[in-house]
Amino acid sequence: MLYIPGNNPAMLLHGGVYGADSILLDLEDAVALNQKDSARILVRNMIKNVDYYGAEVCVRVNHLDTPFGLDDLKEIVPLQPDAIRYPKTETVEELDRLMNIIREIEDEHGLPHDKMMIHIMIETALGVQNVFDIAKFCKRIEAITIGGQDLTADMNIKSTKEGSGIDLARKMIVMAAKANRIDAIDTVFVDVDDDEGLRAETQYIKELGFTGKAVINPRQIEIVHDVFTPTDEEIRKAYRIVKEFNKNKAAGIGVFAIDGKMVDAPVVARAKYILELAGVEHKSI
Repeated sequence: MLYIPGNNPAMLLHGGVYGADSILLDLEDAVALNQKDSARILVRNMIKNVDYYGAEVCVRVNHLDTPFGLDDLKEIVPLQPDAIRYPKTETVEELDRLMNIIREIEDEHGLPHDKMMIHIMIETALGVQNVFDIAKFCKRIEAITIGGQDLTADMNIKSTKEGSGIDLARKMIVMAAKANRIDAIDTVFVDVDDDEGLRAETQYIKELGFTGKAVINPRQIEIVHDVFTPTDEEIRKAYRIVKEFNKNKAAGIGVFAIDGKMVDAPVVARAKYILELAGVEHKSI
C-alpha cells in the first residue's frame, strides 16, 4: 500500500504506474493544516479522472474529532473509492458514529452500503486494547492496520528499527484480524535508504501473519513484493502437496507423508494459499 500525499499533484497523477497493489491517497498526516481543503478537492478530482491501473484506491480521511473529518467524508464517500481508511480508531463507539455518517451520505446519493469498504488504523494503546472488538464491528471492515509512529508517540517510547516497542501491538492486531478473517497491514518503514532494514522488517511481519505493508516511497514496493511473493521452491513444494493430497483423497486417505513429513489438512490449506499468492490455479491439479 503506497502512501501518496493528497497535496502532491505529480504523485497523485502517476500513482498507478508504480506497481503497488493499493494506493492510499492521504488527507490526514501528510497534509498541512492550511492545505486540507485544497488537498480534498485535488484528491476528489484525481479519483474522478485518473486511471490507477487496477490498484485498490483507498483514501485516508481525517478523524471526525478534527475540523476536517466530516468534510472529507462528504466529499469522498459519494465517489465510492475502494476503501476509506479511518485513523486513530480507539473504540467501537466512534466506529458506530463513523458508519452512521457514511450510510447517511450514501443514502443521500442513492449509493449502496456494501461497495466501499473500511480500513481501520490502530495508533494508540487504547486502540490496541480494543482491537478485537473494533475488527469485528461490521462486515464492511476489511483491513486493520497499525500506525507505528503515532503508537510509539502515544506510548512515550522511542521508535527503533527493531520495532520492539510495538511488537506486542503488532501481534494483537494480527490476531484480531485473523480471528475476523480480514487483512492486517503493517506500518511504514521510514528509512527509505535502508533496503536491507526494510527487507528484514517485511520478512518479520510476514512471519507474524500480516498480509501487506504500507510504504512511503515507490522504491520500497519491489522489496515488499519480493518478500511476500512465494519462491519457486515454495511453489513447487505447494504444488506437490496439493497434487498428492488430491490423489490420496481420491483413494480415501486423509493423512499421508511427503519426504518423511506428515501432511494433513492444515498443511494442505497452507499449500493452497501459497499457490493462490503465486497465481497458480490449484483446483484442477
